[in-house]
Amino acid sequence: MATRPRVYLDWNATAPLLADAREAMRAAMDVAGNPSSIHQEGRAARALVEEARAQVAALAGAKPERVIFTSGATEAMSLALTSGLLGADRRGADALILSAGEHACALEGHRFPRERVRLAPLDGEGRLDLGGLARLLEDLGDARPMLALQAANNETGAVQPVAEAAGLVHARGGLVVCDAVQAPGRIPCGFDALPVDALAFSAHKMGGPKGVGALVLGEAASNIETVQIRGGGQERGMRAGTENTIGIAGFGAAAKFVREQGLDHMARLAGLRDGLEARLKAALPDLTIFAKGAQRLSNTSAFALSGAPAATLLIALDLEGFALSSGSACSSGKVRPSHVLAAMGIAPDLAQGALRVSMGRDTQAQETQAFADAFERAASRISRRGSSAAA
Repeated sequence: MATRPRVYLDWNATAPLLADAREAMRAAMDVAGNPSSIHQEGRAARALVEEARAQVAALAGAKPERVIFTSGATEAMSLALTSGLLGADRRGADALILSAGEHACALEGHRFPRERVRLAPLDGEGRLDLGGLARLLEDLGDARPMLALQAANNETGAVQPVAEAAGLVHARGGLVVCDAVQAPGRIPCGFDALPVDALAFSAHKMGGPKGVGALVLGEAASNIETVQIRGGGQERGMRAGTENTIGIAGFGAAAKFVREQGLDHMARLAGLRDGLEARLKAALPDLTIFAKGAQRLSNTSAFALSGAPAATLLIALDLEGFALSSGSACSSGKVRPSHVLAAMGIAPDLAQGALRVSMGRDTQAQETQAFADAFERAASRISRRGSSAAA
């Protein structure tokens, strides 16, 4: 019996490896030197790292020397979210404000004392409440704030008001760190569009390898005094340890590909998303689509059907050949409602059923149509079981 081809609809968790990134990594495997060595082999390895640094810098619209390579965006965010991140005046922040919808790498990975941390509310569509942010800033008085805010939420796809929030924080002399993980290839992701003080990127979200990322400092961020990994002084002394040359080469190639390909494909994905949502809503009127009233990433749809647990649906859909998620890939294995949906005011019983479909450059219309068929079948089976149990 022929094996049914699988359909991958979890691009927000990780994007399939690009051919360009794979080729760059293969070439890097043949370079034997340590990037810190001064002999010819070491210089060859250093050249690969610096080429990738320039490619990531170009994606961010920054100077190459402002790029610090890390093991991923989690480390990049933790590196930045500290009072040791200094502004142009060589001063750090006194307090941290976190959007309530931030990824766990910000909510749990920051390095501020708990008593100096505040949560900024979301509105019902999953966007940062700018009024709530303004009130928090007012309450801080003369304390210098730092804000952590995603470019776009990984669970709902809601695009955040980064420029407006940065304006409020900068008016108070504060700093803004942006988790831009979901932005490359989907929305503008450079400092011109995101006027912040630091950007965090993850290679595998844009078609590079897993296990490598970067923190890119804006011009107003002068230094990080409280580094986490000390040692040989690599990455301008901000992240010691021999660079992951192979992974960095793949990261650079992915960044170059994403920048050169642009955003034209997102209109097609928006059409696929909107068509999928319209079909599911027509077949299942009780379906709730989250953040539908907000500007969203064109590739992302988060929804739930009351009485249909996400875990049950995920297993059924996986058996039918569909890979998707119940939210953040870092938390979907935990039996608890999404903190993002809770911050949006979504009832826990509905939030327990939340699923996320996230598409990519290779997603085709027949795949989303096949998914809609499978989802309707799975929802129907759950409904029949519920009716039998009630009887």
